[in-house]
Amino acid sequence: MLNTLATFLKVLNSETRPTQISLALAFAMIVGFTPLFSLHNLLVILLVLVIRVNLATFILGFALFSGIGYLLDPLFHEFGQRVLNSESMNQLWVSLYNSTVWRLERFNNTIVMGSLLVSLVLFIPVVLITNYLIAKYRTSLLQWVNKIRIVQIIKGSKLITVYRSLTGAGS
Repeated sequence: MLNTLATFLKVLNSETRPTQISLALAFAMIVGFTPLFSLHNLLVILLVLVIRVNLATFILGFALFSGIGYLLDPLFHEFGQRVLNSESMNQLWVSLYNSTVWRLERFNNTIVMGSLLVSLVLFIPVVLITNYLIAKYRTSLLQWVNKIRIVQIIKGSKLITVYRSLTGAGS
């Protein structure tokens, strides 16, 4: 748990652009909310590997959103069931189900449909909100934390200096 927190703080304090971290979290939300072995998750993982996003944040976000997604599965089921049972969309669902690619996607599963739609709706807000929070953290909170006397003492201690030299960690 402490290693995970340390990794996340290291990413927040690194030179990584906030957009790379925000996109990693948003993509992790899609993969974490939806059942793992879905066709769209393969596409998302491919995008993560092609687009420059922070992989450590993606992995941490995937773990976080998987837990949240597990807790929200009843809500995803309810939402997916309402969408799939919609009379106005019935013809669309039948035609998509008759296509092999869409059948592989398993969109007729209520949890897949509900979680995918919720994660797609939340994608842009998650990117914008986390991007804003990371920028605020770096401009105000990080500077304030670095000014605290105890943090300066810890950073200047011989133990930290030895640790950084052994691990190759920067300042």
